Amino acid sequence: MQPIIIVLIILVVLVFIALIKTIQVIPQASAAIVERFGRYTRTLNAGLNIVVPFIDSIRNRIDLREQVVPFPPQPVITQDNLVVNIDTVIYYQVTDARAATYEVASYIQAIEQLTVTTLRNIIGGMDLERTLTSREEINAALRGVLDEATGKWGIRVNRVELKAIEPPTSIQDSMEKQMRADRDKRAAILTAEGIRQSQILTAEGEKQSAILRAEGESKAAALRAEGEAQAVRTVFEAIHAGDPDQKLLSYQYLQMLPKIAEGDANKLWIVPSEIGDALKGLSGAFGNLGGGAPGFNTGGNGGNGGNGGNGGNEGGPGVVNPRGAAVERREEPPVH
Repeated sequence: MQPIIIVLIILVVLVFIALIKTIQVIPQASAAIVERFGRYTRTLNAGLNIVVPFIDSIRNRIDLREQVVPFPPQPVITQDNLVVNIDTVIYYQVTDARAATYEVASYIQAIEQLTVTTLRNIIGGMDLERTLTSREEINAALRGVLDEATGKWGIRVNRVELKAIEPPTSIQDSMEKQMRADRDKRAAILTAEGIRQSQILTAEGEKQSAILRAEGESKAAALRAEGEAQAVRTVFEAIHAGDPDQKLLSYQYLQMLPKIAEGDANKLWIVPSEIGDALKGLSGAFGNLGGGAPGFNTGGNGGNGGNGGNGGNEGGPGVVNPRGAAVERREEPPVH
């Protein structure tokens, strides 16, 4: 009884194992290589797949998604015999699982070695300055060579990027000094241009200010002259409108004489020659009224004052100016 139970248990286990080996579930974006007695049979795609247990075997499961593989820095010699270390990153994708399994032993290692050799060939034909400034050119050349070589392996290289290009330390110091000198040069040029532009703007501003100031003064002088002319014209028109006679003008003229002598600093004042005409007119006015007015003789030789008063009917006592038209005013007491 017990041997039969043991046999049944063994059969159940075998059936269970057979079912497990028969049913194969492949994840999305993956593929599996099936071999029968060591020979390639087919490729299992994503989903539920049935295989013959104990006859068919799964050789390899391959991820079909795009992969990113960074490679360590590789020393490369440039055309001008300088050693630089270059880090690369490869973006690739398996397009044929069978070719990636049977055409190359290890496609990752093969891609790395192919990248190193291709990179050395490309960089060997460039100098350091071109190497540092031609990343896109190097990337395109690498991608073209790798894509062509890996096509038969069932691999497509999508992108190749250079992470870093590190020249020797001495070259880095020299480049840093050169860049600092270039920056100082550009800063000096920009400073000089700024000072020049500032001086130009200042000169233009002063020029415009001088022009505007001159125009303002010219307009102010013109307006001032127009105002004075208008004032003279107004006074002249007012005088002619009032029609003054010679008597009124003579009287106004005499009223202005005390104002000429005002002030303690006035030691000497000049009597104008027109004072004679004013006195004659005023004497004539007094003569018509019937009374004599004192006569004034403004002659240069100091004539008789009485004769000067003959302008009226009865002349009064004359005032004589022995020094002519010049009259000196003194505050000191007379010396005996």
